[in-house]
Amino acid sequence: IHFGLTSQDINNTAIPYSIKEAVEKIYLPKLTEVINLLKLRVSEWNKIPLLARTHGQAASPTKLGKEIQVFIERVEKQVHLLKTIPFNAKFGGATGNLNAHHIAFPEIDWKDFADSFIANIFKLERQQTTTQIEHYDNLSALMDNISRINTILIDFSKDIWTYISMDYFKQK
Repeated sequence: IHFGLTSQDINNTAIPYSIKEAVEKIYLPKLTEVINLLKLRVSEWNKIPLLARTHGQAASPTKLGKEIQVFIERVEKQVHLLKTIPFNAKFGGATGNLNAHHIAFPEIDWKDFADSFIANIFKLERQQTTTQIEHYDNLSALMDNISRINTILIDFSKDIWTYISMDYFKQK
């Protein structure tokens, strides 16, 4: 139903909804699996001594489990931040004022209707003050957050590869 709306109202509701579903139903569960696998390794390797390195040089002793825990803690902090980022919808007509709605049916509280519709049906937060398009600020924040998680996992992979190259680990 496209009554009083522009295609951007539809797009800027459908796309954040699909991203929300992907993050909640696919991305976060898979990331949680990775974190849980790493936690198993931490408990399994918590007492294994390891010569730590700094700037490529041998440093002081540490524990292998602790080195893995560093990455778990970093990722979990980013997941916590990710969960605070709202998923928004732009749902207010051509200029964000619900003007066509007010003219067609002035007796209806369209702001309340739009807020309730977006919150109850899609579990999104409706942006209150918009223009023709959604702001994309929270979408940008989400992508930045996912990028940070990816960077942490790349750092972890580099460390593990370094351990392999130093014969701390052997490839199977």
